[in-house]
Amino acid sequence: MTSLSTAQTKPANTKSTQTGQNRQAALTVNDAKIEALIKKMTLEEKVAMLHANSAFAAGGIKRLGIPEIMTSDGPHGVRPEQGRDWKGVKGANDAGTYMPTNNTLASTWNPTLGYAYGTVLGSEARFRGKDIILGPGINIVRAPLNGRNFEYMSEDPYLISKMVVGYIRGVQDQGVSASVKHYAANNQEEHRNDIDVEMSERALREIYLPGFKAAVQEGGAHTLMGSYNKFRGQYATENAYLMNTILKGEWGFKGLVISDWGSVHNTMDALRNGTDLEMGTDLALMYKSVDQSAASGGPSASRTIYDQFYLADAALDAIKKDKTLEPLLDDKVRRILRVMYATNMLDGAKRKPGAYNTKEHQATALKVAEEGIVLLKNEGNMLPLKKTVKSIAVIGHNATRENSLGGGSAQVKAKYEITPLQGLKNELGDKVNITYAQGYKIARDQKADPQMIAEAVAAAKAADVVVYVGGSTHGYDYSKWSDNAYDAEGFDKPDMKMPFGQDELIQAVLKANPNTVVVLMGGGPIDVSAWAGQTKSIVEAWYPGMEGGNAIAHVLFGDVNPSGKLPFTFPVKLEDSPAHKLGEYPSTPGNPLKQTYKDDIFVGYRYYDTYNVAPQFAFGHGLSYTTFKYSGLSVTPSGKSATVKLTVTNDGKTAGAEVVQVYVKDEKASVKRPEKELKGFEKVFLKPGESKVVTLTLDQNAFQYYDEGKKQWVLEPGKFDVLVGGSSRDIRLTGNVTL
Repeated sequence: MTSLSTAQTKPANTKSTQTGQNRQAALTVNDAKIEALIKKMTLEEKVAMLHANSAFAAGGIKRLGIPEIMTSDGPHGVRPEQGRDWKGVKGANDAGTYMPTNNTLASTWNPTLGYAYGTVLGSEARFRGKDIILGPGINIVRAPLNGRNFEYMSEDPYLISKMVVGYIRGVQDQGVSASVKHYAANNQEEHRNDIDVEMSERALREIYLPGFKAAVQEGGAHTLMGSYNKFRGQYATENAYLMNTILKGEWGFKGLVISDWGSVHNTMDALRNGTDLEMGTDLALMYKSVDQSAASGGPSASRTIYDQFYLADAALDAIKKDKTLEPLLDDKVRRILRVMYATNMLDGAKRKPGAYNTKEHQATALKVAEEGIVLLKNEGNMLPLKKTVKSIAVIGHNATRENSLGGGSAQVKAKYEITPLQGLKNELGDKVNITYAQGYKIARDQKADPQMIAEAVAAAKAADVVVYVGGSTHGYDYSKWSDNAYDAEGFDKPDMKMPFGQDELIQAVLKANPNTVVVLMGGGPIDVSAWAGQTKSIVEAWYPGMEGGNAIAHVLFGDVNPSGKLPFTFPVKLEDSPAHKLGEYPSTPGNPLKQTYKDDIFVGYRYYDTYNVAPQFAFGHGLSYTTFKYSGLSVTPSGKSATVKLTVTNDGKTAGAEVVQVYVKDEKASVKRPEKELKGFEKVFLKPGESKVVTLTLDQNAFQYYDEGKKQWVLEPGKFDVLVGGSSRDIRLTGNVTL
C-alpha cells in the first residue's frame, strides 16, 4: 500500500537545462549528416520514406542502412501487437502495464507524475521495439459527450500545458519519440472525418493551441499527429495555416508531422501543407475512393494498397512532373531523419534497453490512480470507511468489469487488471463479509432490469455498507454498438445520463441502505442529479488502470488521503454545457458538416463562472480527509510579471495534499474576458499541523489576451485580481496587482 508520506511524494528532478526552444533546436544537430544522406537517395527512395508500408511501420531504405520506423498507439499503454496489415501476432509478449487514462493523470495536478507516467510508456515502447508512441492526447475537453475525452486531459489549456511537458520528456528520455495529438480542434468523434470546424482566432490561440505549443516548445515533442477533421475549410492534417504558418513557422517545430490513420485526403495539399508521413491501413481505404483521377490528387485503383497512399505513387508522379516540388519532399525526408537520429535509429547508435511491466511500473500505475481519484462528496465524513465494518455489499457491473481492452485504438493488453471488487478483497482479506450483485447489464436497450435491482436491494439491506461501482464503460468490439456507446474512439455518447438504467438502480439501493458510497468510473462528466442529493459520498475513479481496484480500496479505507482535483467541470445537466447551450454540438446539418464554436473562449469553467451557471462539481474541485488553511497572501509586481506568495497549513489530523490554484481576473479590458482563468498551481504535501510557503510566478502570459486586430498577444496595463483557492468556485484569498 502507499500513502501520502513526504518520502513517497518527493518530486523527482524533471527540469531540463535546455529551454523549450533549445529542445526543438536539438533536433537539427545532425542536419549535416542528414543532408549528405538525402543526396544519396533516389527520388523513389525519398518518396518511400513518406508513407506506411504496414499498419504501424513506415519508410526504410535497406541500401542506405535506414530502418523502418515502428509506431504504436499508446496514450496510456503500448497497444497489443498488431503485426503486418492488422494481423495479430501469436505468442507476442504484449501484455504490459495498463496505466490510468490521461484524464486520471490530469486529475493528479502533479507534473512530476506526468514525467513518471511518460517514463513507463517510453520504457515499455522501447522494450517492444517501437520508435514512436502515439500519445499523449491533449485536445480540449469541450463537450461532455465526446467519446474520446478519456484520452485527453482537461478543459483548461494551462493545466494541459503543465501536465503534457512531463509526459513527453518522460517518454523521450527513454529513447522513444512521443507524438502529441490530435492537432487540432478534434473535439468530437461523430462525423470526425467530415466535420468542418470554425472558430475565432482568439479561441484558437487562447484555448485550443496552448497545450500543443507547450508540447512542442517546452516538451520538445519529436512528432505531432494531425487530426481527422477539417479546420476552416481544409483538412487539419494538410492545413496550411495550422501546419505551415503556426506549427513549423511561428513555433519553430523541427520534427515530424504524422497523419492520423487515413486523415490525408489530397496529394498536393499534403505535399505543400506540412504533412510529412502518411499512415493508414487497408481499413483507412474504406473511407475514400481508390479510383480518383490523378488530377484530383487521388490514387489509382490499379496500384497496391500502400502505393495507393496520397504520399506514395501519386506524390512521385506529381514531383516527376514538377521538379519545384522536390525541396518540399526533401524537407519531409529531413524531418523524418531528424526524428530517427533523435531516437537513436541511425549510425549504429546504442539504444537504451527497455523494461516491461516491472514492479516499478506497476507502482507508478498505482500512484497515478491514487492521486487521480477525486472525492466529489463526503457528507458527514462517511469516508474513509472503517476496517471494523462487518459486511459490505459491492454492487454494479463496473466492480468486476475489466477495461484495459476498451476505447478503440487506446486499448491495452494488461498483464493483469485489479477490478474494484478484487481491490476491496485485497484490502480486507477474509475479515469482512463481502457480497456482490451486478445490478445492471451493459445492453443496447439501456433499461433497468427489475430482477437485478431486486437482487441488489436485497444485498444492500443485508450489509452494513454498500460500495456501488458504476458509471460509464469502455467499448472494444466495433461490431457491437452496446460495447461502444460510451468512452470509445469513433463514437460519441448519446447523452450525459447514467447508462443502463443506473439512476433507477442507485435510487433503489440508497433507499435500501443510506450508507452507500457511489464510485463512478468513466471518461468525463456524467449527470448525477437524479440521486446526488441522496447519497453521502461520491468518488470519481475514472478508468484507473491495472492497479485501479487497489487504488480505489486504498482511498475508500483511508490508506491514501484523496488529493485528486477535477480537470473539467461537471455540469448539472447536459443543457448547461456551453457547447450544447449554444446549439453547436455535435454538428450543424448540411454538406459539408459545419460546426461553429459559438462558445468561443468560454469553454468549461470560463463559461460557468462568467455567466453564473452553477455546476454540479466545479473545475478544480476535490475533497480531502483533512482540511487546509490558506493565509498570508502577497502579490508582488515586477515589470510585466508578478510573484504570488502564501502559506498553506494542514490544520486537520491526517497527512494529505492540497492543490493550490491561482486564477487571474482582468478588472477592466477592451475585450470581454472570462471571470477568471487558471494561471498557476502547485500540489503541496503536508503532515498534520505542518505549514508550507507556496511561491508561484505569474509571467506576462498570465495577464495577456490575443488581440485579433493586431494579430498578437496583448497585455493591457491595469489592475488584475489574483484569486487563490481549492477550485474555481472555492476562492480562499484574494489579492491584486497593477501592471
